[in-house]
Amino acid sequence: MSSQNTYNYKVVRQFAVMTVVWGIVGMLVGVIIAAQLIWPDLNLAPWLSYGRLRPLHTNAVVFAFGGCGLFACSYYVVQRTSQVRLFSDALAAFTFWGWQLVIVLAAITLPLGYTTAKEYAELEWPVDILITLVWVAYAVVFFGTIAKRRVKHIYVANWFFGAFVLTIALLHVVNSAEIPVSFWKSYSAYAGVQDAMVQWWYGHNAVGFFLTAGFLGIMYYFIPKQAERPVYSYRLSVVHFWALIFTYMWAGPHHLQYTALPDWTQSLGMIFSLILLAPSWGGMINGVMTLSGAWHKLRTDPILKFLVTSLSFYGMSTFEGPMMSIKTVNALSHYTDWTIGHVHSGALGWVAMVTIGAIYYLIPRLFGRQEMHSVKLINLHFWVATIGVVLYIAAMWIAGVMQGLMWRAVNPDGTLTYTFAEVVKEMYPYYTVRLVGGLMFLSGMLIMAWNVWKTAAGQRAVDDAKIPDLALANA
Repeated sequence: MSSQNTYNYKVVRQFAVMTVVWGIVGMLVGVIIAAQLIWPDLNLAPWLSYGRLRPLHTNAVVFAFGGCGLFACSYYVVQRTSQVRLFSDALAAFTFWGWQLVIVLAAITLPLGYTTAKEYAELEWPVDILITLVWVAYAVVFFGTIAKRRVKHIYVANWFFGAFVLTIALLHVVNSAEIPVSFWKSYSAYAGVQDAMVQWWYGHNAVGFFLTAGFLGIMYYFIPKQAERPVYSYRLSVVHFWALIFTYMWAGPHHLQYTALPDWTQSLGMIFSLILLAPSWGGMINGVMTLSGAWHKLRTDPILKFLVTSLSFYGMSTFEGPMMSIKTVNALSHYTDWTIGHVHSGALGWVAMVTIGAIYYLIPRLFGRQEMHSVKLINLHFWVATIGVVLYIAAMWIAGVMQGLMWRAVNPDGTLTYTFAEVVKEMYPYYTVRLVGGLMFLSGMLIMAWNVWKTAAGQRAVDDAKIPDLALANA
């Protein structure tokens, strides 16, 4: 077949493999910092301290593991559903190598202490510029492919991917506005409460569009494909899209309850967070109901187990988030490990599970195999990962509620009942359970790496488009 009739699967393969590699790296760092909270002596050097490694962990899991997964899946899906090759092979290659360079620079600079101290946006201005260049190239490749598509219809997954690409560009450029004072140091262009507001407009929408909209694009393609069923309701998917992207943009202030932010702004963030429950659950229901008539496949298909379980965690996380935004609940939960549990039910339960399922779907197709080397190992991975997530989030929920209650407990004379050290002491058993859960999830990624290696080893890379896509949606 000529190159005009083949898809560019090379860049998809590269991103898919690096998704697994960076998943292991990011989760290993997570296990290390979880251990440091139990055994402080593991803070062996400044560049290995909790304060340096924690932002490395979040960046590695969100942007390295999650980002590579999104690049791989979006490049695959946009080609398959548009029935054309990527707009530019050279730009696609630049996005791969540029993104890997961003990740490596993060892995060097963050442990050395070069940071803006902005949550999820810690990287300093030279790396921010590189991120911008990579993202512009990504947008050109993605939307260029959409523009030259051979089918009139734009499949719903591409709407979610498109919203993710555009919104992350906006968030990154606005929040990263900074004044350099040296090559590795800058100061934010904003000050005080305005800086906090811009940061959490960015921070929450990084969750909303990077970790939600992008991965919903994955869900809307890979669940119908793996279940071999059309999307339950295409109309609901369109309503889901527009309701989600409009509502998410306004929910950021719920991160700043009981701060110097004006009270009306805090309340607005809470209201939009509660409204957000409706489109979030609409999308979850649409994904789950896609299995109508195909539920029996869950008995024998561990890839489908990953994908459907991820939806369960998505539904749970998007219920918990709005509840935690309610001011009276937030007064108990904020600054506690409950928030850590919430974040990881979304990051491990939703994002990682749906990514792992999608990568298991892709790898055999990218290397000319009928299926993964070992289906039993996928099944083992599923159970190890699922039990690990449950242990992790249950421990953090209990620890968080206990923290909140102990912090607010007062004696009859108005003095605090517990010292901070007493609260920390009570956390130890739960931190130990979290470490076990994290180790289990990391073990699952190692199992996956072995399975991917055995599947790809000695196989010919596949780029042809001979196998047509099945209909994905109801008219």
